[in-house]
Amino acid sequence: MKQIKYTPDAADKLRAINRGILLQYGSQKAKIIMGKLTGTIRGLTDNEEIGSSVEEMFGVPCDYRYLFVARNYVFYRAEEDCIRIINIYHEREDFMWLLFGIDTTPQETIDYWDED
Repeated sequence: MKQIKYTPDAADKLRAINRGILLQYGSQKAKIIMGKLTGTIRGLTDNEEIGSSVEEMFGVPCDYRYLFVARNYVFYRAEEDCIRIINIYHEREDFMWLLFGIDTTPQETIDYWDED
């Protein structure tokens, strides 16, 4: 069985998610949400292909997969000896920009906010 390994960014994000939930909703809710999030991540050791392929879903050529858990996208890659959690993004974050540098802002929005 493969181990789960977190990149430093993913580990930092997981801690930040926990802190944010603790501050906003308290320890009871943080325990539930973090349990669901980390439990789903641990479940990758049983089935590393449970997540969707980023390449198939978004057309970005890479070997990443992702899961949507508790309002967060968990990006990971199955490696020879482990499952590496690349990063975690809240559903409100523009993960396409943050992870791949792809701007997904529609031209209508750009035109609307252009002040020229």
